[in-house]
Order: sequence, then structure tokens, then C-alpha cells
Amino acid sequence: MFGFERISYEMAGRVAIVTIRRAEARNALDNLANIELGRAFDHFAADDEAWVAIITGDGEKAFCAGNDMKARARGEQLTQEKWSGGFGGLAKRHDLFKPVICAANGSALGGGFEILLACDIVIAADHAMFGLPEVKFGQLAGAGGAHRVPRALPWQKAMGLLLTGRSITAGEAADYGFVNEVVPHAALMSTALRWANEIADNSPLAVRATKETAMCGLARPLSEVIDHSFPGRDALRASEDFLEGPRAFAEKRRPLWKGK
Repeated sequence: MFGFERISYEMAGRVAIVTIRRAEARNALDNLANIELGRAFDHFAADDEAWVAIITGDGEKAFCAGNDMKARARGEQLTQEKWSGGFGGLAKRHDLFKPVICAANGSALGGGFEILLACDIVIAADHAMFGLPEVKFGQLAGAGGAHRVPRALPWQKAMGLLLTGRSITAGEAADYGFVNEVVPHAALMSTALRWANEIADNSPLAVRATKETAMCGLARPLSEVIDHSFPGRDALRASEDFLEGPRAFAEKRRPLWKGK
């Protein structure tokens, strides 16, 4: 679909599945891969038929090894102005209120971990490892890692990860709160789809309004946001779905969501 070279994009009902297909390079992202992931998530954001996305990688070794350092060493020129949404199409995509699930089929290191951190829900294969090793190579976790990790963890735990560059197991990542569920690799995609379809069973407008309210209110005082009306909330209240939910409850039937 779309003639992508580095990734694939397919639909499973209401769920868009984006797969990084560079297993030979541990799914590291070169310039073209970043461009294609940006286009994929642009399409997902605009497609009224796509309610939830899953991002995963090809093979079992790596979800994404981050930047393709071999391509950089060969002198590849980066055209970041064409990277819609930043690294991996997600790291700087701050206006996407549709939910995104990461199905970490293998290790997520460096930029790969930063893509994971930009997702809403994470399902991990039990052999996967996670970390931000940039300091070991004289680099900075600049695609959001140095900002997202301290927001997700107590300061000392965050600094323990960021300043040592150490990796943690999938089980440790779940204990830290980065991962929702750890499963064998064979069960990864079925588990991610179970989560995605459970979300897609709900009103898409309510789901998006909920994510928007949580994201946009996170950095503001509670007293400022608790009664604040975000655009998604207003759209939900003016929608047919807002009436369909109570109507279906009263009639003891499943709601028929229209997303409008």
C-alpha cells in the first residue's frame, strides 16, 4: 500500500498497522524510513476509517535500533524538514489524538525507545530490551527521550536510565511503567490487536477527546484544566455519538458509533 520501500501500512478493520521493514538493519531508521513513517501517520491521522494504530517492526530481534548509524557514517544527508511528526513519524507529533499502540517485537534502543515513549500503550515481546544508550556514543536522546523519561519516572530512576545508558528487560520496563503487557513473541500481534479492538469498540470521538484532554492538560495546573473545554470535548458533545451512547445503554444494545 502506498508504494513504501522501508515500511508497510495495512488496515485490519478500524486498526492501521504500520510495520518497519528493515530487519536486516535491526529496523534502524534512515532518512527514507523517517519520511515514510511520517507519511504513514499523516495518512492515519486524516483517515476517518482508521481509529487506532499499531506500530511494530519486522522480525524478532529489534523493534527499532534508532538512527541508522551506518547510513550516517556513509554520509547520508538527512532532510528532517520532510520528517512529518519528527523521528519515526511520532516523536514530535503532538496533535495526534487517535491512540497509537507500540507492539515491540524486539529491542527498542535509542530512537526506537523514543518512538515507543511517544505511543499510548505498549505491548512487548518477553525477550525485548529497552534503553537510551546515547551517552555511550557521545550523543543525546534528543528525539524526546531526555524529556519523556523524567516525566514518566521519579527523577532518580529517570537519571539512572539516561546517565548510564543501561538497558532494561521487558519485565523491568513493565515494572517501571513503560510497558502495559509482556507476552511471548508469538502472541505479540494478537495481543496488540486485542487492545486495539477493545479501544475501537468505544466511541472514537470519546477516545480522542479523552486523549486530547489528558495530553493537553498534563502540563497545566489542575485548577486551570479541570473545567477547560478542549476542542475534542466540544466536538464530542455536539456529535451523534454523544447521544447514541446513552440511547444504546437505555435500550440495552451495543452502540453504533459513527464517529460524528
